[in-house]
Amino acid sequence: MSISPLMPVYPRCGVRPVKGEHCHLIDEDGTRYLDFASGIAVNLLGHSHAGLIGAIQQQAETLMHVSNLYGSPQGEALAQRLVDKTFADTVFFTNSGAEAVEAAIKTARAYHQHEDGDGNRTELITFTNAFHGRTMATISASNQEKMHKGFMPLLAGFQYAEFDNLEHAKSLMSDKTAGFLVEPIQGEGGIRPASDEFMHGLRALADENDLMLIFDEVQCGVARTGKLYAYEHYGIEPDIMATAKGIGGGFPLGACLATEKAARGMGFGTHGSTYGGNPLAMAAGTAVMDAVANDEFLAEVTEKGERLRSRLEQFIGNYPDLFELVRGKGLMLGLKMKVESRPFFVHLRDNHQLLTVAAGDNTLRVLPPLVAGDAEFDEFFDKLSAGAASYDPAG
Repeated sequence: MSISPLMPVYPRCGVRPVKGEHCHLIDEDGTRYLDFASGIAVNLLGHSHAGLIGAIQQQAETLMHVSNLYGSPQGEALAQRLVDKTFADTVFFTNSGAEAVEAAIKTARAYHQHEDGDGNRTELITFTNAFHGRTMATISASNQEKMHKGFMPLLAGFQYAEFDNLEHAKSLMSDKTAGFLVEPIQGEGGIRPASDEFMHGLRALADENDLMLIFDEVQCGVARTGKLYAYEHYGIEPDIMATAKGIGGGFPLGACLATEKAARGMGFGTHGSTYGGNPLAMAAGTAVMDAVANDEFLAEVTEKGERLRSRLEQFIGNYPDLFELVRGKGLMLGLKMKVESRPFFVHLRDNHQLLTVAAGDNTLRVLPPLVAGDAEFDEFFDKLSAGAASYDPAG
């Protein structure tokens, strides 16, 4: 048996999109799908946003790539905007979320292994059911065996605590602990927001012990929850943060943000990227910030999220054998099911042309483009209702 030209690491479904229109994808056979997956929380402006498309087109005609050997007016400008809008003092641009988390891990270790730091502090405490990426370091930071199989041995330097359990995290602390790495809202783990007590407790432990608090906001960041970044819901700030997905609106882009103190070990030669932060990526990121980094847009996301959540909570009452609860913030919502979520996700996709995302804890992720409106929400509920009515969990 010959291997496929595309390495067969994805069990790709039969949907084969060739065109996007606002909140819809169009298959090569002309079938239209309502896209409430958004490329897994990436296409936050939908598929035909004039500002994003125009910025990429114009920059592609002007200058796409030069490497980081040269000055970067575009990168400096976007980094300044992120600094102005967040806790951070400095930014390193990457191509992906996994790279952003890698940079965050390195930044935390470098903080302690800096010339006047404690070189013994090399371990990060991470949390159960987390998803931090697919590189060797990021799968090592996650406790999910399904990501470990075939890639042993894992990299050392990570301890796993139960998510949202402050006492368990505290019990794992030692003189080797460098900090905590946590998703404020777990995405792949089932759209599970951390509690206020847990997040404030981690911040306090970090402050009391000179540890780095790292937030992985690859999925929950960039206006997805109604705040530019989800940490704002908790009234605390991280020392280091990884962001990606929505920040490029569909163009590959990520970033590691840090305070000046946290980045003290990241000097010349400590990290790098050939493509990261190139002019084309910066044009995409700037266009996204132009669209979402303002109070009016964020208020709209909050209001849409409240309406969508309210309708979902009413809807699930009609199917008490299928659905348990709704959780999440803004337009990062999860339907926790009483049956396996993956077969239902397939049913919606293949029979009702509704695209969502399956997740852990039997959860269906609902991640619409942030520009979706009443027409798209009405269509979503028409398709979801039809799907629930026609679904037989027994197969």
